[in-house]
Amino acid sequence: MVFTLHRYIFRELIKVFILATVALTLILSLGSVLRPVQEHGVGPRQVIYFMGYSIPITLTFVLPMAALFAAALVYGRFSNDNELDACRASGLSMLTLVYPGLALAIIVAIANLILSFYVMPAFVHSAGKSLKADAQQIIFRNIKRRGYYESPDGNYRVYADHANQQNDTLSGVIITETKGAGIRKIITAENARVHFTPHDRFNRVQITAYNTYQMDAKDDGWFWAEWMALTTEFDSLMADNIKFKKIDEMKKIRLDPMRFYPIAKLAGQTYAQFTAELLAEDISIRTKGNLNNLYRLYSSEKIIEFTADQCNTGVEKQVELSGEVVVTEFDIASRQLLCTFRTTRALLHIEGNELAPTLTMELYNPTWQKPNGPEGLAHRFIIRGLVLPKTVTNKFKTEDVLKTISPAFTASALENEPSLRLTNLQKGLQKRIQKVFVKIKAEIHSRLVFGIGCIPVIMIGIGLGIIFKGGHLLTAFGASSIPAAVLIVCIMMGRNIAKNPGAQAGSGTVLMWVGLVVLSLLMVIIYRKLLRT
Repeated sequence: MVFTLHRYIFRELIKVFILATVALTLILSLGSVLRPVQEHGVGPRQVIYFMGYSIPITLTFVLPMAALFAAALVYGRFSNDNELDACRASGLSMLTLVYPGLALAIIVAIANLILSFYVMPAFVHSAGKSLKADAQQIIFRNIKRRGYYESPDGNYRVYADHANQQNDTLSGVIITETKGAGIRKIITAENARVHFTPHDRFNRVQITAYNTYQMDAKDDGWFWAEWMALTTEFDSLMADNIKFKKIDEMKKIRLDPMRFYPIAKLAGQTYAQFTAELLAEDISIRTKGNLNNLYRLYSSEKIIEFTADQCNTGVEKQVELSGEVVVTEFDIASRQLLCTFRTTRALLHIEGNELAPTLTMELYNPTWQKPNGPEGLAHRFIIRGLVLPKTVTNKFKTEDVLKTISPAFTASALENEPSLRLTNLQKGLQKRIQKVFVKIKAEIHSRLVFGIGCIPVIMIGIGLGIIFKGGHLLTAFGASSIPAAVLIVCIMMGRNIAKNPGAQAGSGTVLMWVGLVVLSLLMVIIYRKLLRT
């Protein structure tokens, strides 16, 4: 008879649980796609995929609430119809009658832990890959819908009169490059071609503009170029966040922080700045005080020799040459002189892969002269694809990037003091790593507390459903939601406290588990009252 009774109660619980789960999942899934549609112009096909990928995220929160609703409703009705009194009169104890609800609570807790630690991160990763694969469509759809597209890092904004997705071309193009709150560069072009290079963590987008005019913030006028290429990274629309990582991924990140892309990206910027400062020092040492001391750089087609009166580290991975700057170009195969440039200002940019970069030399207002006599004046001349000299690369290794860019190593490798920018990047990197470690700890504990907390929350719902049998059936659910809300508040407060640099170590984690303990004590108090009555 007990098995039949348990099967009857469990069947009623499952019916209500499934209906509530389906209803809540549909409502929350529809709400989750509004932000990508509004901010990124996601199309109908991507919306359907995104809804499918977001279901595990939604279920993580829906399952406990649906089980709580089912427990309060079924046991409240069971008690209100005097079925509970009849069972107890026949000799069955209260604890025996709540076994089906306890079984549902354990199932939901296990499902929640599996979802949060494994399933949900996998689906988020798949959603990110799907949306990243459709990044080109999203860019063109934004331009058609809003008239412009802004890069995820906020550095570039591309305006276009017309966008042709079939040919990957834009016409009537204006590109603005910003730095902080100001505009750094404005480029106009008749047309441009958008090219995507897929990577595991991002898409590299290269916009090649043709027949361009450019004006910089530091320049007084415009200059013309036949073509110009701008490169930016299109990150996943699903943020690369610790809260979307599997448990094994978080453990690997703790062992090797470079596995986490935001850290790897910031480390790459620090590495590139360190490289620029090493290059500036090497150029200064070899060209200082004598115009005959030439510095040599190579590309696949040319040999570049130059000298300069002054060499300083510029901003954002640059080396600035000033004074009297003389640059000569030679053909790498024949070693014949191609052209000689003279200017008062030139820049060397660190470009490409920041851990294996190339150099681009930019000459401002140079006079040029070829061997056979022709000469002239250019507003700007650019030499791309130069390779870092071995005198720089031999000073450090890339096997352990974090060790290479550590303050101790950079201070020993540089003859002068590291620049303020490099120092700030190093401090920011260390803060980011510490913050990520704290987030990992808080995320693991919050998932455990929320998953385990499903059991006392549902059991409290059963107890309150029986206690409030004389009232409306939804009264028990409303009352049961208060302890669940308290647990969620404790988890959120604990996570925020854990992320606060001024908080004591472990205080946020303790607060999460205190919330679970309080909830468990409340459950014990409710069932002691039920057993007495």
